[in-house]
Amino acid sequence: MKDLIKKGLALGLGLAVVSKEQIEKLVDELVKKGEVTTAESKDLVQELFEKGETERKQINERFRGQFAQLLKDLNIPTKTDLDHLEQRIAALEKVKEESLPE
Repeated sequence: MKDLIKKGLALGLGLAVVSKEQIEKLVDELVKKGEVTTAESKDLVQELFEKGETERKQINERFRGQFAQLLKDLNIPTKTDLDHLEQRIAALEKVKEESLPE
């Protein structure tokens, strides 16, 4: 039964959007129904929460990757690109200042 619940959460609700409090409420309901023992409940809550965190991190990584690709496709400079340009401008200004007569 626990495996069915885990699969249902992972596929249906999406553990990434379920808070620890929501997981605890769900598991408490399962304890009341007798589908999970009190001893198993803490482990189940922790396991589901950890899976949710893992899923959330994976979603964030995919989003960042897709967003970075979109910026690249649209030819929008990144912060790193702008920082590099600022460094080049500063170096050119320094060279110009050094070449000016006093």
